[in-house]
Amino acid sequence: MIWPNLLSVVVPMYNEVGNVRPVVEAVRLALEPEGPWELIVVDDGSTDGTREELERAAGDDDRIRAIILPRNRGQTAALRTGLREARGDAVVTMDGDLQNDPADIPRLVRTLYEGFDLVTGFREERKDPMITRRIPSVVANRIIRWITGVSIRDNGCSLKAYRRELVDRLYLYADFPRFIPALAVSTAGARVTEVPVRHHARRSGRSKYGLSRTWKVVSDLLVLTMIRSFRERPLVPYVSAALLTFALAAAFGVRSALTAIEMGQLSMVFPTVTALLTGLAAYLVMLGLLAEAAVFHARERMPATSYLLRPAGAPEGPGERSQ
Repeated sequence: MIWPNLLSVVVPMYNEVGNVRPVVEAVRLALEPEGPWELIVVDDGSTDGTREELERAAGDDDRIRAIILPRNRGQTAALRTGLREARGDAVVTMDGDLQNDPADIPRLVRTLYEGFDLVTGFREERKDPMITRRIPSVVANRIIRWITGVSIRDNGCSLKAYRRELVDRLYLYADFPRFIPALAVSTAGARVTEVPVRHHARRSGRSKYGLSRTWKVVSDLLVLTMIRSFRERPLVPYVSAALLTFALAAAFGVRSALTAIEMGQLSMVFPTVTALLTGLAAYLVMLGLLAEAAVFHARERMPATSYLLRPAGAPEGPGERSQ
């Protein structure tokens, strides 16, 4: 079996004092027989003693690294920090509430080295409340699949395995962890697959998620759609907006002329609005041209090939070893 020279496990935590030791022990138990590993736990400004518990756990084992954020910045910021600090050739992410099972990590890593850049877990039997978690998740996943075209059944599962090359090319913001598979495909050309994983009921603490996150998911889905649609052709949305603005300017211009004919005098309102809209249309076109030039410049600086995976049959790289 191929195993990375070092596997990094990244776990964001917020007010999970009762889960620190169980997570550490579960990861240690799952990975001890497999190969070299490190555990990076990012405390996202906890106020319940999670920080102190993490520092004690890190002091007991030099493979455990505790990263303390000074204030609560959200799951995405914590996850981004952990991915940036990870030193492994492969990286696994999971939640800090032990609803994900660390025993599934070796299976994800093995699948990763079968020829994928990202392997995401699929929770076959979720142990979450039906009304507030499972039904909204089913609806959201279907909408995401329909809009993005990426056939992942469980976008909300935090248990994922990444190749280092993909981690270096991803940038997360807002609530984008839910859209990582679609983002990886659309922006990095990643090869993505899904494997079934176990899911457990929360043992300690309280869930940080609920129906209130729905509007965030919707807004981020809109942003992702824009990225997928116009990433390679940024001039299109600017020109479209400019044409609409210019059509409005033309309408106000016609209205200004009709008013002048009917009343025998020129109104200042309609000509002023016409001039402003025409200027805005020209400004949008210039922004689009600048965006197009920036994208062209970025393409010129990219390597000749953008493949994340080495060709089939190529020798093992420095980040892989056979067991």
